[in-house]
Amino acid sequence: NEQLAIPQLRQSSYRHETPPTNPSRRCLHLGYFGGKRLHKISWSAPKPSPLTRSAPMAKLAIFFTLTLSLLPFLSHSFSPDTPTDRRILVLLDDFSLKSSHSIFFTSLKSRGFDLDFKLADDPKLSLQRYGQYLYDGLILFAPSVERFGGALDVAAVLDFVDSGHDLIVAADTTASDLIKSVATECGVDFDEDPSAMVIDHQGYAVSDVDGDHTLIAADELIRSDVILGKTKIEAPVLFKGIAHSLNAANTLALKVLSGSPSAYSANPSAKLSSPPSLTGSAISLVSVVQARNNARIMISGSLDLFSNRYMKSSVQKAGSPSKYEKSGNEQFVTEVSKWLFHERGHLKAGNLRHLKVGETGEPAMYRIKDDLEFYVDIFEWSGNSWEPYVADDVQVQFYMMSPYVLKTLSTDKKGLYHTSFKVPDVYGVFQFKVEYQKLGYTSLSLSKQIPVRPFRHNEYERFIPTAFPYYGASFTTMAGFFIFSVVYLYNK
Repeated sequence: NEQLAIPQLRQSSYRHETPPTNPSRRCLHLGYFGGKRLHKISWSAPKPSPLTRSAPMAKLAIFFTLTLSLLPFLSHSFSPDTPTDRRILVLLDDFSLKSSHSIFFTSLKSRGFDLDFKLADDPKLSLQRYGQYLYDGLILFAPSVERFGGALDVAAVLDFVDSGHDLIVAADTTASDLIKSVATECGVDFDEDPSAMVIDHQGYAVSDVDGDHTLIAADELIRSDVILGKTKIEAPVLFKGIAHSLNAANTLALKVLSGSPSAYSANPSAKLSSPPSLTGSAISLVSVVQARNNARIMISGSLDLFSNRYMKSSVQKAGSPSKYEKSGNEQFVTEVSKWLFHERGHLKAGNLRHLKVGETGEPAMYRIKDDLEFYVDIFEWSGNSWEPYVADDVQVQFYMMSPYVLKTLSTDKKGLYHTSFKVPDVYGVFQFKVEYQKLGYTSLSLSKQIPVRPFRHNEYERFIPTAFPYYGASFTTMAGFFIFSVVYLYNK
């Protein structure tokens, strides 16, 4: 570089030489000037160090480590075929709720659920990692939280539900706008008055006789064995909290625990200046929602409903002679949680099949007026295994634009539903459709497409009996014309 000027170097011609055959040697040619080689720099490539040689093994080890770290999440992921062994994230206002509500949490653990307790404002909160959800259920026992921590917000909670996961929301008089907005998005509206509570001067608990009658002994329960279990809840449920109502536009929400006709929502420490906005049976104390994707939501206006103190307390409703040593809270929240986490009321359908009467194989096409048989299997999850689902209201539609055939299926009480019918005298592309929706049960929607053809030209009857009068009229007309022609031509 000291001997050559830059302009001269730019005017020189360059050419590349074949690299040396020895891979450990490296050679650099800068070019030629005046027929002489300018520079030739060669060196030996350094031998790979042991650390460099082990780099692929290190990458492989990291890959296996990440895979193994995700296995616990994958093994606990929710599957409609095995709705059990699920991970639940529990968000709390204070870790003291772990002990004050331990009976409810212990019940979940004893049924095989893995609970992960965190504060609602934990800066590391996240429901998913690498596009996969870490939990299958979410319990919000943090009514006063103003803002979730980490990557969690209202949109993340709603996406969690939209992905088919379950949710419990518990509120009280300290409920923040954040918790109320989550409930509103689920079709439930809390009372807008932040100081309002549910008051009942006739249905209060006797222990609150000298109080403001906000401790209610509620017994207005939904009549559904699939949601509350087959064992009747005899004792009233203790409730102290805020009221909410169901959005009229939301047909998926149900009132599980309702207020009595004498209940109303107002500020217990102030006189009523105007009629309360929520009164009587319009008040919902506990509601559930089953989304169209079969995700389930429970919304309670009382966090104390789940507390050990209310579960162990004796209860007597005002005006009732019956006194119970234990309230119905424990049985109520246990049974509702079984339904909520798909331990009950979870249906599975499959093996939809059809065939022509007298045949064993499923055809690729039917002909109009064929006789066919239809079968489908339906099972219900019992909490431990799949059991046959027995009902008399399952129907099948033979559908093209609208149902041409609607038949109620018979069952052998072993999970098999079946029926038979005749293909309608209409050809086109039909569907076998089973759409089953029943209160408290997951909805089923199955379909299978099949074409229907008309008769071929050689499949019609040679002579149709109903057309014999027309045949006779045709031959009579021809015979009459022949006779008329003979008479007309030869009778002159």
